[in-house]
Amino acid sequence: MSKLKIRQGDWVIVCDGRKALVLENAGDEKFLNLKTKQVFDHPVQKTSDLGTDAPGRSISSVGHGRSSVDQTDWHTQEEQRFLQKLASHLDTEVKAGRAKSIVIVAPPRALGVLRPAYSHDLRRVLRTEIDKDLVSMPVHEIEKHLAP
Repeated sequence: MSKLKIRQGDWVIVCDGRKALVLENAGDEKFLNLKTKQVFDHPVQKTSDLGTDAPGRSISSVGHGRSSVDQTDWHTQEEQRFLQKLASHLDTEVKAGRAKSIVIVAPPRALGVLRPAYSHDLRRVLRTEIDKDLVSMPVHEIEKHLAP
């Protein structure tokens, strides 16, 4: 399988549930030169700042049984909200004509949240998705991972 060639002008979105880098290839297909256009950072909050409710309890309709309800995972909800906002932002950029071709690089879990949030316009310009977690790397390292 040949590697995807990232063309000049392609946007490369490197993200996870807490951070997103919007990069543009100023180089060519052979020699990537990714330039940072935007950085979105979602600070990690303490769980107590996100929600304070104790897990709920349910009472069995038959017998005397009681059971607890799973605790809400507030961090997962915040990550999903962040990724949905990112997809909305990318859609705005596509509709404005600023992004004509997009490559998304994200871990599988983040891709699973992003896919349902893609608009028709965003899907149209999406060249591919790469399931890698590269968001914590410096841009020159990201280029090495994506270079042909």
